Amino acid sequence: MRGRQILRASMVASVAFVWGIESSSAPAKRPNILFIMSDDHACNAIGAYGSKLISTPRIDRLADEGAILRENFCANSICSPSRASILTGLHSHLNGVTHNGARWDGSQTTYSRLLADAGYQTALIGKWHQKPHTPDREVDHWDVLIGHGGQGSYHDPHFATRAGEVEEKGYCTDLIADKALRWLTEARDPNRPFLLMAQFKAPHVPRRPPARHFKRPPIAQLTVPETFSDDYRGRAPYAAKAWMKVWNGRPATAKSFPNPASVADRAAWADLGAEERAWKAYEDQRNADFHRRLAAGEFADHKAYALYLYRRRLQDYLGCVAAVDENVGRLVDGLEKAGLAADTAVVYCSDQSYFIGEHGWVEKRWMYEEAMRMPFVIRWPGRIKPKTRIAALTQNIDFAPTFLDMAGINAPASMQGRSLLPLLTGERVTGWRDCLYYHYYHHGAHNVPRHDGVRTQRYKLIHFYTDDVHELFDLQKDPHELASVYGVKEHAQVQSDMLNRLAEQRRLFGVPDSVFKHPYVHLSRPERVELRKRKR
Repeated sequence: MRGRQILRASMVASVAFVWGIESSSAPAKRPNILFIMSDDHACNAIGAYGSKLISTPRIDRLADEGAILRENFCANSICSPSRASILTGLHSHLNGVTHNGARWDGSQTTYSRLLADAGYQTALIGKWHQKPHTPDREVDHWDVLIGHGGQGSYHDPHFATRAGEVEEKGYCTDLIADKALRWLTEARDPNRPFLLMAQFKAPHVPRRPPARHFKRPPIAQLTVPETFSDDYRGRAPYAAKAWMKVWNGRPATAKSFPNPASVADRAAWADLGAEERAWKAYEDQRNADFHRRLAAGEFADHKAYALYLYRRRLQDYLGCVAAVDENVGRLVDGLEKAGLAADTAVVYCSDQSYFIGEHGWVEKRWMYEEAMRMPFVIRWPGRIKPKTRIAALTQNIDFAPTFLDMAGINAPASMQGRSLLPLLTGERVTGWRDCLYYHYYHHGAHNVPRHDGVRTQRYKLIHFYTDDVHELFDLQKDPHELASVYGVKEHAQVQSDMLNRLAEQRRLFGVPDSVFKHPYVHLSRPERVELRKRKR
């Protein structure tokens, strides 16, 4: 088996890099890679990205001691597709994960498997969120969340390992960090480099913070976004019809959870872990307060009701973020205590950003800025200078070739991304991309239609192709994307250029015409395999 792995690593190393830039010279010692990823962590909720809502000192430390990607974007703003693009370096139509629930093709090339073939030990702990629900072929060791569609739960979550399934009592984010630290200090081979992927569920819905972060940050700190009351008039009709507004729905009915004072509910209450008991009691108290205020007429005004729900949901979201930040610190501290910090590249990112009240929304999916962006910070002592800031256009398809490059392995020519290492280490880079391609496939989810588009440093073109409707934004003059200028005479030349760019990007990435002919058309596995072969 090891002989085949060595041969495969040799074959991979011999492949020329598709973009025409040679891999940077490998470091004398291959680095360990600690890849920490959360789910739905908005750039606007990270201090290093200028958040005014919350402090994230441990994540910010990585950016201060390393690099931050300022213009980093996902290729399809939804959980499973983004994770698939990170693993494969491919856009969704080629890796097959076009939407949550799409089946993952475990036979395709991933950066984790290539690192393993080259001698790395690999582990994934936390949220995997693909189908099948366990990464049997992607990593050597896995301990992943199961249940709730592969999302796992915040309290007393269930994990699957090669040995079977088990329920763990406690708070999910803390438990994932615990497991990662145990693997780091007790289970790994100290004589081999490692890739450790610690992947948190938080701050994904249902946004349940640990008891230590209830009511943190305080309500008074939660400022309302400038676009919170967006009326959507300056765009195509789709934004106004999306089902993701902060004020949709209502808080739960008061006393909806087991009552510890009730004999009938006592058994159900006793079966809950301490964190979940605390959460349910806290929710009951909040719901009772809501219904008291509702009866008193405090929410007769829609604006007052919307602000109440916004602040309540955002407070829970930010409480989850605070726990993520703490556990990023625990993982980094664990590296230092183990004497591994100097030899380890640490990455923190989220699978996409998230609307946290901007445009009145709490979701992602759109090609609009708050959803399309992705946070990404990296610290690699001795290779990446502190306070490095990257303004080039980067994307999640770039992560796989970057991690391979860091290990001295040339990315396979089939990968569509490009190594970020030359940018990160200050090398002179010529011919870097000036345009990004995006494609959202899950037609109708949250009432968002399928769309694709292109983004340059200044302009963005979105094509809602099921109705052949376009939007065009000048991001310099309209950074909040409030008024499309598609069809405006003064922007005719820009419009023409961006339409040409869109056609060019579709050709570049091999997007077949068939995916545009019907909102539910997806490529079969043989079709994807054939297209990947053509890229070689």
